[in-house]
Amino acid sequence: MIDSEKIPVHVSFIMDGNGRWAKQQGKDRFQGHIAGVESVRACVKTAVELGVRYMSVFAFSEENWGRPESEVLNLMELMGRAMLAEMPSLNKNGVRFRVLGNRERLSKGLRNEIEQCESMTASNTALDLIVFLSYSGKWDIAQAARQMALEVLEKAESLEQAREQMKACDIDSLNRYMITAGIPDPDLIIRTSGEMRVSNYLLWQGAYSEYLFVDTLWPDFRREEFIQALETYAKRDRRWGKIK
Repeated sequence: MIDSEKIPVHVSFIMDGNGRWAKQQGKDRFQGHIAGVESVRACVKTAVELGVRYMSVFAFSEENWGRPESEVLNLMELMGRAMLAEMPSLNKNGVRFRVLGNRERLSKGLRNEIEQCESMTASNTALDLIVFLSYSGKWDIAQAARQMALEVLEKAESLEQAREQMKACDIDSLNRYMITAGIPDPDLIIRTSGEMRVSNYLLWQGAYSEYLFVDTLWPDFRREEFIQALETYAKRDRRWGKIK
């Protein structure tokens, strides 16, 4: 059993391998995404059981909008259906549901469904399940810098005053404008399917995260694989750039 003191506060997943899993099973890509939803469900249950406080998943990147239109439409439809279907279970287990990303690119119907699900689970405190949808790390940093600069300009009485205020801005200043403001940075980021890259995900927030790249395809990543990942994390020595 993992020492409770070594359970990470925030675990994040780059869910990779749905398409390859479907191909291996002789199914179409969409069936892989459906199977991937089952893995999210299994990991949420495990996270609640073990005391992980935040679990986030990279569901759809800004770059994914370049996929075939039919696949994108199917993914968005699946997202809406899965959210609504999971609400009773999430409420039963005390899970708060949140979606972060560039919502302007989502359909009005999906935005409404997201807001409905977020409202239904807003008072839950056992686990925050954060879905990154239409998200990229570079976009997040850019929007944060833009918001911070605009706010400084709006409040400053002169351009010179704005310059002085901008000089005083630091890492903590920009952090307040990131889309993840108020959410602790991930302690552990897990990428499935054997790929060893971050794919423009949480570039700012993952600066000192522990990374774990596993060969398991996401639809096959369930409770046992999650526990194994946490056991690996528990053995690591995090030094935050310092010497112990």
